[in-house]
Amino acid sequence: MRVIRTRSQERILNLLKTVKQGISAQDIYVELRNRNQSMGLATVYRSLESLKLEGMVQVRTLANGEALYNLAQQDKHHLTCLQCGASIPINQCPVHDLEDQLQSKHKFKIFYHTLEFFGLCRQCQLAQAAD
Repeated sequence: MRVIRTRSQERILNLLKTVKQGISAQDIYVELRNRNQSMGLATVYRSLESLKLEGMVQVRTLANGEALYNLAQQDKHHLTCLQCGASIPINQCPVHDLEDQLQSKHKFKIFYHTLEFFGLCRQCQLAQAAD
């Protein structure tokens, strides 16, 4: 079955292919405007939601509530500091076996997963200890 995408969805996918890290919907809106491919902010959100449900785009919500979007190419794992917002990528994945088991047991197609640990980075711990 071939998926038919809107022009807005295609523009967003093409933009996400050029971005190396997650980007907010507002930043997508601004970047498309800078590329003379303007669309309304509501259209950006609707297109991102459709692409997410299709498994093409993944979303990561930061501790401050901001949602970052990128192409669903790989699983993402991070250590995120609640104080300064620093986000440290973790390269190994401790849950791939669990993902395989869940897909098999529940007949559930998993597009991607995220794993995020929240706490304080070294600098924020040192600053807190100094207070």
